[in-house]
Amino acid sequence: MKYDIKVTKTNHSRISEVDFENLAFGRVFSDHMFIADYKDGAWFDFRIVPFENIPMHPATSALHYGQSIFEGLKAYRTDSGDIQVFRPTKNSERMNLSAIRMAMPELPADLFMQALDSLVVLDQDWVPTTPGSSLYIRPFMFATDDYVGIKASDTYRFVMFTCPVQSYYSAPVKVLISDKFVRAFPGGTGEAKAAGNYAATLQPVMAARKNGYDQILWTDGFEFKYLQEIGTMNFFLQIDGQIITPKLNGTILNGITRDSILQLLEDRGTPAQVRDVSVDELYDAYQRGALQDAFGAGTAATISHISEIGFKGERLALTPVDERPLSESLKQELEDIKLSRIPDRHGWVHKVAATVVA
Repeated sequence: MKYDIKVTKTNHSRISEVDFENLAFGRVFSDHMFIADYKDGAWFDFRIVPFENIPMHPATSALHYGQSIFEGLKAYRTDSGDIQVFRPTKNSERMNLSAIRMAMPELPADLFMQALDSLVVLDQDWVPTTPGSSLYIRPFMFATDDYVGIKASDTYRFVMFTCPVQSYYSAPVKVLISDKFVRAFPGGTGEAKAAGNYAATLQPVMAARKNGYDQILWTDGFEFKYLQEIGTMNFFLQIDGQIITPKLNGTILNGITRDSILQLLEDRGTPAQVRDVSVDELYDAYQRGALQDAFGAGTAATISHISEIGFKGERLALTPVDERPLSESLKQELEDIKLSRIPDRHGWVHKVAATVVA
């Protein structure tokens, strides 16, 4: 279905004020944003407007009861000048799964894709050309009823904006295995990309950073025994040549980069084990010298090497990155697919414009 999207262009672009060689992640925003509203069972008023603040009633339901979900994906400029996005239909699918879990309306997939294409084409000059940079795309939805009462909202707003970014992590990360705080329980919202999931992690992460760590490697909330995910990424490790990642059990986000890595490993004939993996197994492998690699995988970070794992007062220093052929080769292969430097065997790349963009 083709949607009628009204476009109001900004009278003053801020692009000349941006240093594209020095981009702080999530701090610089492009000129426009897409907005759609929901009421009486239908989405309406599709528009692209200049990037601006969103006015809110003090009783806006999302502020009080947490009906808020989001996604994250990236647009890349290829060597030939094309602009393309990596697996955006998966983001649309996952956003709708999050919406269902949070009692929110689904957004039609074709509307999501038309909004994405229209917005990125309009702000195409914001797609960086610097190696390692991209245009981060943030779709989100929140409840908008002006009502103080605990119930699913009747009205919602969907917004999509973009921001040019460099790498989320500029260096290998240090993670602390959690043995006190919990990110998600079975039956909760852990597999949804809900705003509250991240709010609950902030205080423990602040404490971890005071001790020299970048993020927390979360464990189950019953025994703190099984590894789950890192705050911003899914988790992979390699023990005795075998690649392992925790299985999805309702508490772990179904990462699109995670899914892509699993497919690439299968293509290579070295599929990963997708199963429960315990803290003890990781620690034992480290003690034996069998822990060959550990890394996080996510849209913002792509593949982020883990340099150190904190566990019960010990700091487990991992093998130097240049001695990890697995994660290095996967990171390069993903980048080459996103930039069309190698064939896209699985149809993951979505070209925003049919012709080369100047």
